[in-house]
Amino acid sequence: MATIVSVHPFEEAQVKAIEAAAKGFTYIDVSGFEQTDAREQLAKAEIILGFNRDVLKIVHQGETPLKWVQNLGAGVDHIPLDRFKERGITLTNASGVHANGISESIFAVLLSLTRQVHVYVRNQQQALWKHKHGMGEAHHKTIAILGVGAIGLETAKIAKALSMNVLGVRKSGEPAEWVDRMYTMNELHEVLAQSDYVVNCLPLTSDTKQLIGQAEFTAMKPNACYINIGRGATTDTDALLKALQNGEIAGAGLDVFEQEPLPEDHPLWKMEQVIVTPHAAGDTDVYFERALEIILDNLAHYSEHGSVVRNIVDLQAQY
Repeated sequence: MATIVSVHPFEEAQVKAIEAAAKGFTYIDVSGFEQTDAREQLAKAEIILGFNRDVLKIVHQGETPLKWVQNLGAGVDHIPLDRFKERGITLTNASGVHANGISESIFAVLLSLTRQVHVYVRNQQQALWKHKHGMGEAHHKTIAILGVGAIGLETAKIAKALSMNVLGVRKSGEPAEWVDRMYTMNELHEVLAQSDYVVNCLPLTSDTKQLIGQAEFTAMKPNACYINIGRGATTDTDALLKALQNGEIAGAGLDVFEQEPLPEDHPLWKMEQVIVTPHAAGDTDVYFERALEIILDNLAHYSEHGSVVRNIVDLQAQY
């Protein structure tokens, strides 16, 4: 009998739902196995749920029955996509699961930078009663969303509740609900020049690596805030630091970095106009409930038709 092997420990009720959706398959959870035993089971799997170093080794092996891997995260820049293409393995991800949590994190940071909440929190720790005058407002300002997928769309929706002017940038340039005007990647600088807030939701691909560098920060308004919740390597960290130090932009909210963890001695930690979070924007207590919906839909379709229908990664586009 064909097997589904999971490297993530799903709860009992979730396992039952997986088994009910995947008729004709045996489900094995190797999350608690010794490495040798886990790899032995993974080598027999037709379907793997999750991705780690053991799965990476199996993908690079020779002949195995592996046909589909469900990544439990959205990003796939850590996965050898060329190898998947060579072997004809389908890869799916959890894109869409993060939309609510990350969009809320974006606005938590955006509003904090605008209303200086982070400064007041620091003052509170010192029992310092100090009014910071001249705070801004997000209402009616212009926000640019780079990479308008599920997260970007939810961010745009929230922005409209604040009567913001929403500009979007996506590869296709295709219009989207809640976005007042959509641009292509070739028009990036035009967008940056108009925006009070720039929110980076881009995946990491060969086209987006260090896409945001010195020229892009120079194109931004001096009062602009840059927020990155996509991938750290889409931004040139040295150029960002220089832009902040030189006042080329007003502030930054950063959840992702080129080097993670961010080194303890990095200047970004101590900059008053910067909010740092430890790649935590996507964390939510309902994460795996939402991811399971994708998995169950795909398992049901796969068990009946031998193919999946949701969240298929375009191996050429790299997302």
